[in-house]
Amino acid sequence: MSDTPETRAKELLARLSLEEKIYQVTSDMIFEVDDGYDDRRDPLFGHYRNPGHFMHYRRETPASPAEVTERINEDVRRSIEAQPHRIPPIENGEALHGAQWGMGTNFPQPINLASSFDPALVERVGDAIGRECAVVGVRQVFSPVVNLVRDCRWGRTVETYGEDVKLCSDMGAAMCRGLQKNGVTATPKHFADNYGAGGRDSNYSDTGERTMREVFLPPFKACFDAGAKSVMAAYNAWEGVPCSGNERLLTEILRDEWGFDGFTVSDYSGVHGMCGAHHIAGSEAQAAAMALKAGLDVILPYDCFAIVKEALEKGYLTEGELDKNVLRVLTAKFRLGLFDEPFRDPAAADALVRCDAHRKLALEAARETIVLLKNEAVLPLEKKKIKRLGVFGQSAGLIPIGSNYSGPFGTPWQGGDAPTPLEALRAYLGDGTEVVYGESDEIETLAPACDAALYFTAIVEGEGRDRSDLRLPSVTVHKNRAEDGGLIVDEATQEITDDQERSILRLAKANPNTVVILQNGAPIDMTAWAGAVPAVIESWYPGEQGAKALAEILFGETNPSAKLPITIPKSVGQLPLFYAHKPSGRGYAYCDNDGRPLYPFGYGMSYTTFAVGSTALDIADNAVTVSFDLTNTGPREGTEVMQLYVGSHECGVVRPVRELKAYARVSLRPGETKRVSLTLDADAFCYYDRKMVYGLHDGNHTLLLGASSEDVAASFEAAARNGRILPVNEE
Repeated sequence: MSDTPETRAKELLARLSLEEKIYQVTSDMIFEVDDGYDDRRDPLFGHYRNPGHFMHYRRETPASPAEVTERINEDVRRSIEAQPHRIPPIENGEALHGAQWGMGTNFPQPINLASSFDPALVERVGDAIGRECAVVGVRQVFSPVVNLVRDCRWGRTVETYGEDVKLCSDMGAAMCRGLQKNGVTATPKHFADNYGAGGRDSNYSDTGERTMREVFLPPFKACFDAGAKSVMAAYNAWEGVPCSGNERLLTEILRDEWGFDGFTVSDYSGVHGMCGAHHIAGSEAQAAAMALKAGLDVILPYDCFAIVKEALEKGYLTEGELDKNVLRVLTAKFRLGLFDEPFRDPAAADALVRCDAHRKLALEAARETIVLLKNEAVLPLEKKKIKRLGVFGQSAGLIPIGSNYSGPFGTPWQGGDAPTPLEALRAYLGDGTEVVYGESDEIETLAPACDAALYFTAIVEGEGRDRSDLRLPSVTVHKNRAEDGGLIVDEATQEITDDQERSILRLAKANPNTVVILQNGAPIDMTAWAGAVPAVIESWYPGEQGAKALAEILFGETNPSAKLPITIPKSVGQLPLFYAHKPSGRGYAYCDNDGRPLYPFGYGMSYTTFAVGSTALDIADNAVTVSFDLTNTGPREGTEVMQLYVGSHECGVVRPVRELKAYARVSLRPGETKRVSLTLDADAFCYYDRKMVYGLHDGNHTLLLGASSEDVAASFEAAARNGRILPVNEE
């Protein structure tokens, strides 16, 4: 058909009744997918939480991809047949690190993926997730999370790509590109600054215009530049207005300034929160009108038809204003091809979901995303020398996927060949090594007789579970309240049965070859025990194949190459702590520590060593290129992530002490040298001046090349004058 989606949408809009228009900006979500589901589901709504997310609940065996596809097809068919103009719905869902309609491939969590410093890998993961969504009929996903973390007490740190603007922008854009290759609308969230002081989820944002534009908005802009056609508003308020009804964000910046031509959605019950939490509206009808007029297009997730109709009847909203929202929704549906190909093939879903290629990609991703933090000549372990391996810690018996967005409603994620760490180690080592699991009270009995000992930590965190203490929890029962993200996150009680810090110290005393494997989504305070153990691995939550990757790394089959996407503090009292801070007027130290992190952003060890040599700086056509030789000086093949930072000064406004501007993964054989070049375009030196005008303003810039934000191997100087980048000797 030659008509564009926009033209087709305008023609259809002109034929719709007012009631039909209201349905297109409203939605529904039904938890119980049982024999009465079709009777309770009103087929006139324009948007639904896909039933696959709920149809595994209370079943003895999970629904197959084909069953999910058939159920979604039936949803779509009933909607089309009930609509006077045969408008299909958008079936939506989550896809943070896997297709969450059911038992899709479970990839590493976003904090893992960011640790890879490999956008190409993330795009491939996004492509696989997009395929597993599209094949069953889920056509909009609420992913990626591109909120930056500047206070890691925020429980949703695990969902993010860390603290850095450049890394978060690159990873978010890569995920969007991957998802949208498959006829799936990516929906970056939460627009725009989703937590408050102390890392409190969805709390009021005191972020000013400068910081918002310098830090929190760029990752969203990168996602839209990469093709994302939807965005989810945050729960909290900015500049006195809830994000769900914030015209400054949803219209002036998003559409007028950036040219975004997609559609916007609320976070779940976010519009209700405008009156129920923020108290900015006296009724839900007023809140709905404020949101729709401000630029919010779809109110999720429940039936609010009557509320929008009341807003129109009472004059809070006009039909002409509503038409703008409806047009954007209809355009999205035509762009997705929902009118032309509304149904999916159940057999294709069974063939694709968790296919060999996707499980292999999950393993590859896990290998690239596990960070080696400490190693005092213990790792890698040698198979030939390990005849008895002791395993401790309750996470050893869990598939390392994390609780956030890791399975359908009310049912743990299940994968037939996804092992726990204990299972993976036994399979990897075979009959030649005895792998024994011990409880905490067995440490002194079992550990001394082992050739090495592993401790797998456990922690309670996630949506609705912010932390005020970064230490490992000890013998504490945590219950997830139903209102704490219960639509998404498992509500089951999680219990920590061990005084973990004490157990780690006891294990290190009982066995000198102790390795601690952290399983967590945000930094841990390690000061009580880090000095006592010779090796620490930050595995985060490496996904369904992550336990296999851990076994390979522990025994040297895979050489770790990941880097920290977030600063690890020494203690909670240092927070907020991030590397790209702006200069203090006096200094950074506390009376009881020097203010420096335990591990800096960009840090990560390898089983080999690297050296930088023969550096050069070239400036041409307003681009700066840093070239250098990188040599593998150690005994093993390995990959180093080289990072290039810029610290700007004499700019007329205070700039961060340094910011990541480029990076590259470089793989080398032992003794091999490669010439590597990192190029920065003019935008790397741009900033907002005192009048909040963005551009290549005058200033001096120091370029820092290294293996982390603190490990600097070489530095260079450049200057910006009158819109040109120059060597300092040509100013």
